[in-house]
Amino acid sequence: MSDAIQKQQQIDQGVMDTLKERDHSVLAQQVNPLTCTHNDIIELLAQYMALSEQDNDDLFDHWFDNLTKEQHTVLKVFEVYRGQYEHQN
Repeated sequence: MSDAIQKQQQIDQGVMDTLKERDHSVLAQQVNPLTCTHNDIIELLAQYMALSEQDNDDLFDHWFDNLTKEQHTVLKVFEVYRGQYEHQN
């Protein structure tokens, strides 16, 4: 199993655990102290959405493997929020 797949599974498990809580304060504590700019976050999410919609797993894996810990945190929080909004009905 590739390192990217393992990291994605860790993010997925973290997303599922946090979805059950529905408490954004823990997520805010993870994201608020990050040193990235709003533009950095927007660019990261745009890349994430574009690459995840393609059929090129190798390209996505390479991109994902080279993310920083802060970028992984942003993606995790994004997935939690997205999941909560998708399932709030």
